[in-house]
Amino acid sequence: MTPKGQGDHRTGHRNATNVESTFESKRYTPPGERSEHLPPSPRWVPVLMFALLGLGGLVIIVNYLGMLPDGTKQLYTFGGLGLILGGIITATQYR
Repeated sequence: MTPKGQGDHRTGHRNATNVESTFESKRYTPPGERSEHLPPSPRWVPVLMFALLGLGGLVIIVNYLGMLPDGTKQLYTFGGLGLILGGIITATQYR
């Protein structure tokens, strides 16, 4: 078996299907034109993003200071990290 696009080394012939598939995989295809432009994000998207990021950081800080009920718990830390993750996910939706 020969590598893709190499053909038979003894006769010098190349298989046409291998040549086509080799060229097709290296061709540049420009991105298609967008038929519609997306509108900018509503005002609440960045507000929610910063609120989630800030609240998550605040929960983690207050947890380590021991100011939450039941003292310092990992559940509060994971909750704060979850809020921060929600803020990061919201940031990906901002246009």
